Amino acid sequence: MTKDGPIIVIEDDIDDQDIIFDIFKKIGVSNEIVFFADGSLALEYLNNSENKPFLILSDVNMPKMGGFELRKQIHTNEQLSRKCIPFLFFTTGVHKKAVFDAYNMSVQGYFQKPDSTGELEEIIRVILAYWQRCIAPSEYLA
Repeated sequence: MTKDGPIIVIEDDIDDQDIIFDIFKKIGVSNEIVFFADGSLALEYLNNSENKPFLILSDVNMPKMGGFELRKQIHTNEQLSRKCIPFLFFTTGVHKKAVFDAYNMSVQGYFQKPDSTGELEEIIRVILAYWQRCIAPSEYLA
């Protein structure tokens, strides 16, 4: 996990992308923020980029490839899984089965998108503070 690497956001709603980008800007995040509208585009980037992302925030329901399929592809790809990129779900709907399935796939967080921008900002602040302090196995890889 490279703490100064890009933050990958997979979100198909343009309005949500704008809100999330504005929050990152407001709280002074210096990481590059890279948005993708679906999991297949994010997976292509992750497979072909030399960048070592800091964090992945993914919606669950998206066209082409949803969040669960993306997580599965990352988790079962040896090259990508060794990067130990924290993977968190951000979604509107929260269902018991989805939460259990997510954690069974080693997702590091499952968050419901709040109605208020202020609440979303607080959640993002907490997530970033936690992962900035967390030590990952990838820090010991050559």
